[in-house]
Amino acid sequence: MTPAFAIIPAYQAAATIAEVVSDLRSTWQAALGELPRVIVVNDGSTDATTQQAKRAGAEVIEHPSNRGKGAALATGLSRAAALNAAVAVTLDADGQHPASEALRVFSHPAHPTALVLGVRDLRAAGAPRPNQCSNAFSNAWLSAFARCQLLDTQCGLRRYPVRETLALRARASGFGFEAEVLLRAARAGWPIEHLSIRVIYPPAGVRTTHFHPWRDPFRIVLRVIYTAATAGSK
Repeated sequence: MTPAFAIIPAYQAAATIAEVVSDLRSTWQAALGELPRVIVVNDGSTDATTQQAKRAGAEVIEHPSNRGKGAALATGLSRAAALNAAVAVTLDADGQHPASEALRVFSHPAHPTALVLGVRDLRAAGAPRPNQCSNAFSNAWLSAFARCQLLDTQCGLRRYPVRETLALRARASGFGFEAEVLLRAARAGWPIEHLSIRVIYPPAGVRTTHFHPWRDPFRIVLRVIYTAATAGSK
């Protein structure tokens, strides 16, 4: 089996990042017989995200200022490529994605060049209604432009083929990065696999998220339209 790599973009995640990293390392080591390489990209946090992540055993790369989730993912993927990773799993820093589910995504039998998408049941997970609506909206738009059905375009739990993803040269620095990669991958004829996953949504007032359910889907759609319009000219 290919060495295990996980990338976690993190912003103001001091309250959750240590537990996320610790659970990931212990769960994956028990299943795989080796510790995974966990890369946390601290995207300009002003809290103790770096210290907490390092304490839990992660390698931390720091952005001096907040550049956006997409920029953090690109930094993590570049580091994984430098370490000769064939694939890397990405997951969120807020504890939404259990380590066991991240392991299932990593262990998916699809070829290493496939893009593996975690698919959430947002209603069953108790996700806020605005999140359910924004995800459905993004799914419909991106599926239309990608010319294939994409079941969860906003889930941060994915398995990327590292070098192939970097070669797509996605430019979005924020949440649109994940959508842009999906669109470019679909247009390039990549195999895209869907895997139903379990997620955890803490009660309102407890969960921390930097995703705005109305503003960010609109930005994602603009990025999709721009990418679709310019992809043929590159």
